[in-house]
Amino acid sequence: MRELLAAALETWVSFFSNQPIVRTLIGFLHVGGLLAGGGCAIYADRALIMAGQLGTAERAAQLQALKGTHRIVLAGLASIIVSGLFLFAADLETYLYSKLFWTKMGLTALLLVNGGFLIRAERRAENGDARGWRGLMMTSVTSILLWFLTTLAGSGLVNIG
Repeated sequence: MRELLAAALETWVSFFSNQPIVRTLIGFLHVGGLLAGGGCAIYADRALIMAGQLGTAERAAQLQALKGTHRIVLAGLASIIVSGLFLFAADLETYLYSKLFWTKMGLTALLLVNGGFLIRAERRAENGDARGWRGLMMTSVTSILLWFLTTLAGSGLVNIG
């Protein structure tokens, strides 16, 4: 089994290295997922923070708008994760031992956990719980910070390794 996995990995590395269009498409899926998912998330986070200062009707409208954002953010994250696995497999030796890579993975995990907290806070806010809005504002600020830190770590991988 181990030999089969090693052979498959070797085949992928060779294919990836010799196919510029494949490298381009996978890189695009990674950056495009970041642009779509992260961009929508940051926009929604900013809107939630601002709505926290407004009245009940504005908050309800923002909660409704947030629901449509989840699908785009999740699709973006899926694109980032799938393309990231292909990129990881293409340069296993570099990424496996890179502290910056594992920092990025940790930040990505925190981003996913924070998203779970955001959804929980969203449900509380929909039910009229004031703690829900405080939670939404806190998770929104955290989300913005994590999206930017994760992007910084990813940018560093290209240059620092």
